[in-house]
Amino acid sequence: MILQALLAQGIARLKSAEVPDPAGDARHLLAAAIPCTKDRLSLYLPNTVTDGQIACFQGFLTARERRQPVAQILGHRLFWGRAFKVTSDVLDPRPETETLIAAALEKPGRRILDLGSGTGCIALTLLAEWPDASSILTDISPKALAIARENAMALGVASRAQFVLSNWWKDVSGHYDLVVSNPPYITETEMAKLAPDVRDWEPHLALTPGGDGLDAYRRIAAGLRTHMEEGGRALLEIGHTQGADVLEIMKDAGPSAFSCLKDMNGHDRIVSVTF
Repeated sequence: MILQALLAQGIARLKSAEVPDPAGDARHLLAAAIPCTKDRLSLYLPNTVTDGQIACFQGFLTARERRQPVAQILGHRLFWGRAFKVTSDVLDPRPETETLIAAALEKPGRRILDLGSGTGCIALTLLAEWPDASSILTDISPKALAIARENAMALGVASRAQFVLSNWWKDVSGHYDLVVSNPPYITETEMAKLAPDVRDWEPHLALTPGGDGLDAYRRIAAGLRTHMEEGGRALLEIGHTQGADVLEIMKDAGPSAFSCLKDMNGHDRIVSVTF
């Protein structure tokens, strides 16, 4: 079979399963099955595929038809140009979160705290960018921390990272010049409306605190002043409708300055506070 025909079959299967981006996902999965990089797949389309490659691709398609996220199927996701291991125990890193990285890199950090680190994509990316920095990564999930530790080792930054099992500030000590977090912020009502790719496959603990979706920000605000160095910053990802509410919550922590930063789509995405 020619690769082009196999790709067409894959697109048709995913379209029939009502996958949102059948062509994009089929290309991504086929590139992994060959394997080749996704941007070079077109060069291989006239080639004949092996039985093993066909079987691998069919398995990927079956998983995606069940709406398992592509990152979980392949076991990794690129974030800020680096591969991070992804499983059902952690959130799939989103492009929107790179807005936080861009904001952080505007001012070098020395001692970083990542609250609710998941894959570790935020803190570990910053460690890779700042060779003199160190970081504490916390999570309430031991399985998430294990994934973050694996990612730190793969990126060569494990010697500058510590992993702490903690419910927000409970087991955190010390002071930091940069606190980062992508906390659970989806409201209880919004959870039921999520795409099955998210709702059925990603950890609910990392998606929603229930209620109005703002409880994590209240918990974070309660400990910020105690743990921030003078002049330190906190950068927190938010839902695109939560800017005003989270800014109001952060005011209680007594920052000297605060603002809301927009993502690539022009939506409120990051609350920045300076102490």
